[in-house]
Amino acid sequence: MTRISTLICTILVLILFSCNENGKEILRAEIPISVSGGRITGTSDSSGLVKIYKGIPFAAPPLANLRWKAPQPVLPWEGIKTCDTNPAAPMQKAPVPFFSWSEEFLIPKAPISEDCLYLNVWTAAASSTEKRPVLVWIYGGGFSSGSNTVPLYDGEELAKQGIVVVAINYRVGILGFFAHPELSTESLEHTSGNYGLLDQIAGLEWVKNNIAAFGGDPEKVTIAGQSAGAFSVNALVVSPKAKGLFHQVIAQSGGMFNKGSGLISSHKVAEESGKRLTESLGISLGELRKKPADSLLTISGRFGPVVDGIILPNVREAFESKNYADVPLLTGWNADDRVSVNTAILPDEYVANAKKEYGKRADEFLTLFPADNQEVLQKSLHSLGVLAFGLQNYTWAKMQTERGTHPAFVYYFTRVPPGEPNYGAFHSAEISYALHTLRKWNRPFEKIDFDLESKMSTFWVNFVKTGNPNGDLLEYWPIFDTSNPKVLELGNEIKSRTIPFWDQLKFLESLNH
Repeated sequence: MTRISTLICTILVLILFSCNENGKEILRAEIPISVSGGRITGTSDSSGLVKIYKGIPFAAPPLANLRWKAPQPVLPWEGIKTCDTNPAAPMQKAPVPFFSWSEEFLIPKAPISEDCLYLNVWTAAASSTEKRPVLVWIYGGGFSSGSNTVPLYDGEELAKQGIVVVAINYRVGILGFFAHPELSTESLEHTSGNYGLLDQIAGLEWVKNNIAAFGGDPEKVTIAGQSAGAFSVNALVVSPKAKGLFHQVIAQSGGMFNKGSGLISSHKVAEESGKRLTESLGISLGELRKKPADSLLTISGRFGPVVDGIILPNVREAFESKNYADVPLLTGWNADDRVSVNTAILPDEYVANAKKEYGKRADEFLTLFPADNQEVLQKSLHSLGVLAFGLQNYTWAKMQTERGTHPAFVYYFTRVPPGEPNYGAFHSAEISYALHTLRKWNRPFEKIDFDLESKMSTFWVNFVKTGNPNGDLLEYWPIFDTSNPKVLELGNEIKSRTIPFWDQLKFLESLNH
């Protein structure tokens, strides 16, 4: 048989196996499907139910002159691309476990590369016509680390529950959020610094244009994220560039409503910081663009989203003017949602700082966050650390309820994972329960954990499917009501309860008006 004859036979076999009796495309991971750029194949899970596609390019590699540029269209490829291996994590420092975060929460040690604009898809759809609801996961990491390759972000189990799961990569650190006057001049929109957010938007545009090939519904997309991922979701909700690309949102421990976050800066401040950086290095922007990506990691600085009014408006102002995506919201935070241990401070110093910062409202602050002695002070410091996240999610639910037409559902996660290290119900502890990935986390989990995982993931999937987490055989999750705020506690018990720290939250939120 000639090469041409063999090729023709192969094509005929692919056609036969990719269609059922009604001519509808059957989804099998080894059968090529068409996406932006070309055709791909994937792999399957051990059961054969879930088709997995890893490392699908959704934009051109942001290399050379495309460094610090908005993501460009994906480069077409010839033949069939095999998408069965995790892509590189975005350029960042090597992962080292710290605080409460063991290696399961971190990127793999390799590969790490500037060439990182790829996404992963999990689907159990039997055909491309099913129109299953879609969950798009956006990772956390303080905008300086993270990747869709983190083990706990695996979408296999959620896909078995009838949704399509997508996990996208975006540039982080200096490569994702570096602003500079010259970069703004280069831009058609005269802005710079939000390349990571633009990557997320490009990923969502890819989903809109391609997810139907995986049995997904481009008109039923939920974006979800934790920590910086929740900050990102908040940014996308107000960004004009993301309009129409999603229909529901999940935000776990994070948002951009209130003052005090070191992750966000104004465009003017970010540009000035970028200019000072190049001046201090004695280097031009062109020369900086040519430096090896890993050498940029030695440059000190804090890089995060930039409020420029173009890619990212002021979040609070956007909600107050009702100029945001009014969609169903599932949000919440954890009982020990802090990112560091309490700093050493004495009660007298704490009181003096409070009087200086809060002025006429200092007595009110000290009543809510007292410092009668060192033990009491430590509890107040802990509460303030937790509410740095909780305040954002409370405010989001409050403003959605008051300004929007769709409901908000708020949770409070209290389960302390068994084993060590023990930092309580720490920041990120809820992720594996919600995404049904406890199997990926090396802890001595008990029946109560697996039961909580089963119910939490079902709540999340229900929300993705309907915009409401409630369902049969689940505890009732009340809609958030600002006059009588109830949350669903997710812990050793699952129950509706009054929102924790109600008086403290009202006080802190009032400071931001």
